Amino acid sequence: MQSESFFDTHCHFDFECFDDNRQAIWEECQRQGVRNLLIPGVVAADWQRLSLLCEAQDGWHFGLGMHPCFLDQHRPEHLVQLRSMLLEYDAVAVAEIGLDFWHGTEKMDEQIQLFSAQLAIAKEADLPVLLHVRKAHDQVLKLLRQFKLPRAGIVHAFSGSQQQAEHYIQLGFKLGVGGAITYPRAQRLRRQVVELPLDAWVLETDAPDMPLLGHQGEINSPANIPVVFEELASLREESREAIMNQLLKSSLSILCL
Repeated sequence: MQSESFFDTHCHFDFECFDDNRQAIWEECQRQGVRNLLIPGVVAADWQRLSLLCEAQDGWHFGLGMHPCFLDQHRPEHLVQLRSMLLEYDAVAVAEIGLDFWHGTEKMDEQIQLFSAQLAIAKEADLPVLLHVRKAHDQVLKLLRQFKLPRAGIVHAFSGSQQQAEHYIQLGFKLGVGGAITYPRAQRLRRQVVELPLDAWVLETDAPDMPLLGHQGEINSPANIPVVFEELASLREESREAIMNQLLKSSLSILCL
């Protein structure tokens, strides 16, 4: 499989659950043709460790950001730290950032304030963003139109409507697709993968989360990217090689790698 080349554009390979077998998993990734990983930061306390981890390994890229689901761990001074670390280190994105209203909107204003501040930093740093969006696509799109990010980014684990997908694409964003596509019940996503342009999509695993069909309850791995690819390729009419090349091209171009 050496001729194959995949990019996992969203995996949390720095999480502690990988500490005991990270190198073995990476070796398996390479055997499967997975040559590049993008590992987003989620809280300031992890940024330094993440940057050192990625600097030591070719093909590992990282983003720095404050995830909306960890509001209790974020502090105003972390925005200052984010701005300085993006300048100092080789981060390829402001990530993972966004809005999450899955459990309600009681902290909506706080999330929007944090997200807006990070969008401003991304624009200033001329970096793309990796977006975490749950039950908040319209609010995110509204803010993206306001900030007009020149480098756009990726909508992680896209789960919105066809119209919302088209709005993201018009703004220059790619849509991340992962293990969800392997579930037959994900009819809307599987239909979108067919109907939207191939160059709108990039692959991801969200490892250790978002397990594939048949692996529920297991720790997901970036080595599973080829399974996601095969499912996507089975739904489209282009050749397997053309699909692979376009997915890699889209991943590299949106991150300017």
